[in-house]
Amino acid sequence: MKFLTLVGIVGLIWLVGLFAFADRVRNLTPAVEPAQADGIVALTGPSTERINAAVRLLEQDKGERVLISGVNREVRRQELNALTPGSSRLFNCCVDLGFEAEDTGGNAQEIAAWAASKNYTSLIVVTSDYHMPRSLLEIRGAAPDLTLTPYAVSTPSLDNSRWWRAAVTARRMTLEYMKYLAVLGRETLRRVIGEDETVPAPSPEEAPAS
Repeated sequence: MKFLTLVGIVGLIWLVGLFAFADRVRNLTPAVEPAQADGIVALTGPSTERINAAVRLLEQDKGERVLISGVNREVRRQELNALTPGSSRLFNCCVDLGFEAEDTGGNAQEIAAWAASKNYTSLIVVTSDYHMPRSLLEIRGAAPDLTLTPYAVSTPSLDNSRWWRAAVTARRMTLEYMKYLAVLGRETLRRVIGEDETVPAPSPEEAPAS
């Protein structure tokens, strides 16, 4: 009986946490433009909207350079540029491509290495709203001294307050919540046992000088 009670309590805490996480995600999309930072980073995803948002911020002088982290190795700069509205000159001059990251943890390592190579201390982080909490955790774990400003790209299907009624949105939110909890647990354990430095990822491809 005690075991079932414990399971019920844990399940209730998990469920409350899920809805709190979903509320946080739904309120992440920025209402105002972010303050200026040293650099801007975009984590690649299922569409080019994250990249487009990062380049728009660059055009507004919100950072000196952009890093697009997690670019497919088969994608070429010209192909990515063609999919991104705005100035080709600005893209060729001030956008760096990172090809090493294969997951969010890899993104964090790539971003940390890029920021260190540029002596940047503040970054605007661009990714989807549901992906932002975990991304910030990963980047802070890889580079705890960086000041991070989230700039979330909205996912329209998750804007509905009854996201849990649709199987697709319920699955996406629940899966991301579980991944977030896993990273949160890992980072908490790391702080407790005093694990600190991580191995830096290879530096991303530098944009050619214009």
